[in-house]
Amino acid sequence: MSRPFAPGYRIPPELLLKAYASGVFPMAENANDPEVFWVRPETRGIIPLDTFHVPKSLRKTMRQHLFDILIDTDFAGVIDGCAEARVERETTWINGPIREAYIRLFELGHCHSVEAWRDGRLVGGLYGVSLGRVFFGESMFSRETDSSKACLVRLVERLNERGFALLDTQFTTDHLKRFGAIDVPRAKYEKILEEALQGEASFYP
Repeated sequence: MSRPFAPGYRIPPELLLKAYASGVFPMAENANDPEVFWVRPETRGIIPLDTFHVPKSLRKTMRQHLFDILIDTDFAGVIDGCAEARVERETTWINGPIREAYIRLFELGHCHSVEAWRDGRLVGGLYGVSLGRVFFGESMFSRETDSSKACLVRLVERLNERGFALLDTQFTTDHLKRFGAIDVPRAKYEKILEEALQGEASFYP
């Protein structure tokens, strides 16, 4: 971790993209903290795209088509959903400067959201950064059972269809490990990242 930015600092889009290309990403202590610090973990979480696993119960949910899965229709809504307080997490690392920076990246075409809608309501989603052939998953949220998981399945399908080589999850959790997420030492991750940044993959057809 490095020195925090001064309060009220805005993260320029080019700086944010350069950080991702170097294996670094920003976080905040909580939503009300105006400062941002950079994180470069000793181990990095990734989901290998060729071994992505969909649990049996989720496959059943996907067949039922409970959710309309859309792309980039309400990015701000998704990032706000990810920042919501939850029973298992009372605070969030998404503060004002981070929210502003990712919305700007979205406007520039480097950030995307995958959204689960039901009866006209946004009930789950995820967002992340697209660079080279890498998708850096940032956060996900769920207001209904399996809604964010359905978004993850559609995301991986899209990444495989569009020629992406790496899905970065920053860290692993028991939840993500069910889908095949693994921990990779920093040196190995940075080598994988360097290779995956070569060439371009488009999030759109």
